Amino acid sequence: MAPSIFPTSAENFADMEGKHLIVVANRLPITITKDASGEYHFKMSSGGLVSALSGFKKSLSFTWIGWPGFYIPPKDRAYVDKRLMEEYSCQAVYLDDDVAEGHYNGFSNSILWPLFHYHPGEMNFDEENWLMYRQANFRFAETVRSQITPGSMVWVQDYHLMLLPMILRGLVDGSSGGEYQKQELTKIAEAAKFTGSSPFVGKFSWVSSSATLIGFHTYDYARHFLSSCTRILGLPTMPNGVEFEGRLAHVGTFPIGIEPASFIKNLEKESVKSRIAQLEQRFNGVKVIVGVDRLDYIKGVPQKLHALELFLTQHPEWIGKVVLVQLAVPSRQDVEDYQNLRSTVNELVGRINGRFGTVEFMPIHFMHKSLGFDELCALYAISDVCLVTSTRDGMNLVSYEYIACQQARQGAMILSEFAGAAQSLNGSIVVNPWDPQQVADAIHEAVTMDTETRAENHRKLFKYVNKYSAAFWGTSFIKEMSKLKQDDVDKEGQAELKPKNDEGAGSELVGGQVPTPQVALGRIIVSHTLRLTLGAMRWLFHMIIPYLRWFSRT
Repeated sequence: MAPSIFPTSAENFADMEGKHLIVVANRLPITITKDASGEYHFKMSSGGLVSALSGFKKSLSFTWIGWPGFYIPPKDRAYVDKRLMEEYSCQAVYLDDDVAEGHYNGFSNSILWPLFHYHPGEMNFDEENWLMYRQANFRFAETVRSQITPGSMVWVQDYHLMLLPMILRGLVDGSSGGEYQKQELTKIAEAAKFTGSSPFVGKFSWVSSSATLIGFHTYDYARHFLSSCTRILGLPTMPNGVEFEGRLAHVGTFPIGIEPASFIKNLEKESVKSRIAQLEQRFNGVKVIVGVDRLDYIKGVPQKLHALELFLTQHPEWIGKVVLVQLAVPSRQDVEDYQNLRSTVNELVGRINGRFGTVEFMPIHFMHKSLGFDELCALYAISDVCLVTSTRDGMNLVSYEYIACQQARQGAMILSEFAGAAQSLNGSIVVNPWDPQQVADAIHEAVTMDTETRAENHRKLFKYVNKYSAAFWGTSFIKEMSKLKQDDVDKEGQAELKPKNDEGAGSELVGGQVPTPQVALGRIIVSHTLRLTLGAMRWLFHMIIPYLRWFSRT
């Protein structure tokens, strides 16, 4: 039998012994393939959410629900279901190809992704894609409903499933098979027709309030969500939640992390050590700046290149002494906007290399591909500076990965103020990527930084990254969810708004520490002892307020 997707941890959370956690994400943590003979093969995938939940293996029973990644014919589904459940505690949600395409690429990535990353101009609403998104969320909700047992906790992950809490609540509460929810979703679609674009997405804050706990990466994101609930929907809010239909939807801050131990351990491999030595010889006498980004318009790769060009123009003494190794991982290559972005980046790389390069030296080493884990760790380890210039990023874990690999070199970290990680990584040089002069100055500061300053900055950075890991994130979220007791539900099955003076894991991080909350937490639980959690959302709702004035009149 294959090993569980949730590794065993020595830590035992006795207060959650025997509880059932249902994790719902767009994709299963299993890679399923079908060979030419029709045989299915299953392989565990890696991911932050799997690592985050590893500590609960002994105390919780798990079920992971998600899409398998491709269409599986009905005749094969019983076999796939049996393998997934028996070997991996997983349940697949089966979607037709048109539904999967409309849900993921048509709506999630073409509407919600640009909207939540301050790129409303990239949106193009298509009602058919909205219907596919809605249909997929209903399909997920029906699958989740079949797995629920009394006392289950349901963790809903990310923006692909924003409708699920409301739909699932309707199904579990038995409100005419979710007819009320279907009517409300129809109203949202009608609003989209009325406005002619995507302002209806503001209603998602209302839909999300059907959850019991809503988790965000940073304090600012949580504050923006609560502001939207008040300004757009007129819902009463407090610092730790929003009141919705007599219930308190609790809102908390849960910054995600990585598992630094996996990077540190990998650097000890002989093959990685050998590769590090090769790269150090190749770049001997040269300061290496590393950039690792998906080739996405939110990652600010053109802004990074403009800043490097300005730096070399203003500091010609560094020509031949500084090199940018930029890894641009291919992303959505069939989308025109991304094709245009690649053309822009290629043109900039060619121009800068042509202007400052020589026969022996090129200032930019550009790779449009993915790298294996060993090569990536080696690249992080030999770099003197990591440069992140995202124009908007939920967290940006590349910065965490770089810090984890810098125990020996203790390189400098330049980080965009628009990345969520900038609120946590004290010791970074924080910049505005839209200001090329500021970024160019930061590059100069980083490559000229003295050893003592680099060491002190790295000490603070590594302390934070090592403490607030992916496992800490998952532990904080589940522990916060477990505080919501049945005692906080009144006799009619409605949640009471009773403040408690408990310390919550979902708190604003200040200087790498989790302070005691300044506000009391409200404990609630919904009927049927079902707990709904909507986790790790990168929802910047405040940016859509100008587009949502119409809803204040509905």
